[in-house]
Amino acid sequence: MSVREINFDGIIGPSHNYAGLSLGNLASARNAGALSYPRAAALQGLEKMRGNVRLGLTQGIFLPQWRPDVAWLGKLGTDVGNAEPHIRAAAMSASSMWAANAATVSPASDTVDGRTHLTVANLVTMSHRSHEWPQTLAQLRIAFSDEKAFVVHDPIPAPFGDEGAANHMRLTQSHGEAGVEVFVYGRSGGAFPARQHVEASKAIARIHGLDPARTLFVEQSEEAIAAGAFHNDVVAVANEHVLFTHELAFADKAAFYAELRAALPCVEIVEVPASAVSLTDAIKSYLFNAQLVTLPDGGMALILPTEARETPSVWTWLEQMIAGNGPIRQLVPVDVRQSMANGGGPACLRLRVVADPRDIDPRFLVDEAQLDAIAQIVSDYWPESIAPDDLGDTRLIARIEQSWLTLVDHLQLSGDLLP
Repeated sequence: MSVREINFDGIIGPSHNYAGLSLGNLASARNAGALSYPRAAALQGLEKMRGNVRLGLTQGIFLPQWRPDVAWLGKLGTDVGNAEPHIRAAAMSASSMWAANAATVSPASDTVDGRTHLTVANLVTMSHRSHEWPQTLAQLRIAFSDEKAFVVHDPIPAPFGDEGAANHMRLTQSHGEAGVEVFVYGRSGGAFPARQHVEASKAIARIHGLDPARTLFVEQSEEAIAAGAFHNDVVAVANEHVLFTHELAFADKAAFYAELRAALPCVEIVEVPASAVSLTDAIKSYLFNAQLVTLPDGGMALILPTEARETPSVWTWLEQMIAGNGPIRQLVPVDVRQSMANGGGPACLRLRVVADPRDIDPRFLVDEAQLDAIAQIVSDYWPESIAPDDLGDTRLIARIEQSWLTLVDHLQLSGDLLP
C-alpha cells in the first residue's frame, strides 16, 4: 500500500431525527417536526460507502455517538426526563454523522514535521453540535493513534468557531504531493450566523505547521451564507488540482483565484455560473456537496445526491460539463435522502484523510463484507422511525442505547468507547 485519500463516512446513528436545530440550514428548518427514519438513513449511508468501495476507493468509518449525551445534560443541571424539549433534542442529536465537521486534516506532505495533523472541530456555534467534540476526539485518537504518522489536536478554544473540513479545501497535483490548503471563513451571513471564524482557521494552520506561502485564507460570500450555504462545502469542493465552485461562493473570487493560480499553477477551476444554476438551485440540490474523487484509473468522478439529477438546471449543466473535455468525467448519483432532509449531502457525510491505510487502526476501515455486517445490525436494531415528540420516550432511548452498544461491540471498540 501507499499514501492515498481515504474517505471516512459517519455511520448515521439510531437517534437520527428532525428537530430543526440548525439555524441557517434550510433543509433542517424545512423538515423540522417531520418523521425521521433512522434505519433507512443508516442503510442509505452504508450503500453510498459500498458504492465507493466498488469504485475502487478506500473507505473508512466513524461511529455514531452515544445518545442521549447524559454527561452534557448533567453539566446543564438536568437529565433526559427533566430537560426542556429543545435541550433534550440537542442531547439526542445524531449530527455527528456529518463527518466533514469532525476535524480539519493536513496531510504529512504539507506539514513541517512530516506527520498528518488532525484538529477536532469545536462546533461552538450550534448548541446541538457543541458537545460532539469529546466523543469525536476519542475516535480520532484511536483511529490515528500511530504517533509516528499522526498528531491529533484538541479543539480550538471558544469563542472562535471551527466547523472542520466543511470549510477547508486542499489542492495539489496529486494526493501524495505537497498541496495548497485553503481555509474558508465567514464574516456575515445576513440573518444566519457565519460559523467558521478566521482566527480558528489561522490557529489551525499554525498548529499544523503549514507553509504560509501555500496556505490561503478566503472569505465566503455573505450572499452564499444568507442563501443557505452554512458551510463552504455547500458551494465549493476541491480534489487534487480541480476546484469545482459556484460563481458566488467567495467574497472576492478574483483575488482568490489569482492567489490560488500563483500557488498552484496546474489548478483547474470549474466554475458554475449563476446564470446557469442559481444559488437557490445549487443549495436545494446540493450540487457542490458532492464527493469529488480520483478513481483508480486517474479520472475524476462526482458522487452527488439524486436531488441534483432531479433539479433541471443542475442536471442540464452537469450533462453539458461531462460532454466536454473537462477534468470531471463521471457522475454518480446516490440516494441519501434522509441525510439531505436534515441538510447534509454526500460530502457532509465524509472526512477526507490522505495517509497510508497501514498506519490507521483497521477497525475503522471497511470492505463490502464488513459493510454488509454493519447493515445487518442496522436492520436488526435501528429504530424504523422517530417523531420529535418521541425523544423523551424511555423505550426509544433504551433501543437507541442498545443499538449503539451492539454496533460498538461488533467492531470490537467497546473497551475503548463505552461512555
